[in-house]
Amino acid sequence: MAWTRDQMAARAAKEVRDGYYVNLGIGIPTLVANHIPEGISAQLQSENGMLGMGPFPFEGDEDPDLINAGKQTITTLPTTSFFDSATSFAIIRGGHIQLSILGALQVSEKGDLANWAVPGKMVKGIGGAMDLVAGVPKVVVLMEHSSRGEAKIVKQCSLPLTGSEVVSLIITDLCVFEVGPDGLLLTELAPDVTIDDIVANTEASFSTHPNFDRHH
Repeated sequence: MAWTRDQMAARAAKEVRDGYYVNLGIGIPTLVANHIPEGISAQLQSENGMLGMGPFPFEGDEDPDLINAGKQTITTLPTTSFFDSATSFAIIRGGHIQLSILGALQVSEKGDLANWAVPGKMVKGIGGAMDLVAGVPKVVVLMEHSSRGEAKIVKQCSLPLTGSEVVSLIITDLCVFEVGPDGLLLTELAPDVTIDDIVANTEASFSTHPNFDRHH
């Protein structure tokens, strides 16, 4: 059984360490804000000029002036600060963000990332993904494993690249891959998902962790 979007976000939230500054991309990554583990103090940063984003608001409590990079309404925390987008990008480019969790259209077996454009389709506002993959030491991709039957984890990206060899970890609704110098390493499976399921839905080559439970 594949993980739900919230279960995927909860798995990604385990990558957040105490004291981290974290940037969340648009889509499923925004759900990570609702799953930061108890006891972990992390500041969530948005390219549009906010550091210290809180969880999504309850219905009726939305403030239209408080939005994340995906233009979803969010909440503040006692630690929240605001600044212009130039300062926000300076934080990213200056290497002050420890972790970025992004969506993707494709990821290659070398960790190449394509997540900003499909040729021939309109681009609705380009975000800061290229800055993030260049300035953040750990990039986690959080996405559906495939789209309309097409594999998204591929041998080589066919879509325009955001960055080359920049992804550290891939979390999908079916499994988790680490990305290292030797390629993709399968480390976790969603409940009742088999390695054969992953092979059938993955174009890229991968190996499995030596301690991996093949009967998971």
